[in-house]
Amino acid sequence: MVKRLPILFLLLFISVNASAQYTDSTQYFFGYAFTGSINKTDDGTANLLNNAVKLGMKKKSISMNFNNSYVYGKQNGQLTNDDISSAFDINLYKTFPHFNYWGLANFNKSFSLKVNQQWLAGVGIAYSIIDREHAYLNLSDGILIDHSDLILEGGIADKYETLRNSFRFNYNFVIKEKIVFNGSNFIQNSLSNKNDFNIKTTNRLGLKFNKWLNLNAQLDYNRVNRNRRENLLLSYGLSFERYF
Repeated sequence: MVKRLPILFLLLFISVNASAQYTDSTQYFFGYAFTGSINKTDDGTANLLNNAVKLGMKKKSISMNFNNSYVYGKQNGQLTNDDISSAFDINLYKTFPHFNYWGLANFNKSFSLKVNQQWLAGVGIAYSIIDREHAYLNLSDGILIDHSDLILEGGIADKYETLRNSFRFNYNFVIKEKIVFNGSNFIQNSLSNKNDFNIKTTNRLGLKFNKWLNLNAQLDYNRVNRNRRENLLLSYGLSFERYF
């Protein structure tokens, strides 16, 4: 055996689709995700577990989504991830075609980003530049109230409130009913401090086995610029989705 050669065991990856594609006959969506990985070398061991659950409902003039995720990891016996995110959003499709109003409530807790707790709530508008069954491109913008408890460099506690502008770029493309490319990307700038912004991106490329099972490659990136913390996760595996 070659010494110091990493051996990576990808146990299982089931990721929830970022943007559910409903039809006239489907009104509800369910997805479950579990990720497990072990990286073992002569110098130590790293492991990561990732769970996510998504529930969705859509009718002609309204849709709602409830997303929850939990990431837990250790490296050489030391905690690296203990991250929780829970978000509820509601969308109203009225007035103009391809246009909607949205409301959001979000809770985050992240050991890796040094976020003790973060509460976000706000409203905004969105417009779908492309809005077809196999091609979707949506831009949204709005205002959020952010109440956060962070840990800054040097272990300094930082509790604060701020208003943020929240801009999102969301897309989903399906090529020949086999290849799926989708993502959801946020930048949330404080209205009072140009150096205070959050970035959250999720982008994935998938190969469809059938209507409910995909083989995926996914890249996640998060940054909290106020305390200069970030994380990056590249993962491979399967996605499961169920519409009914």
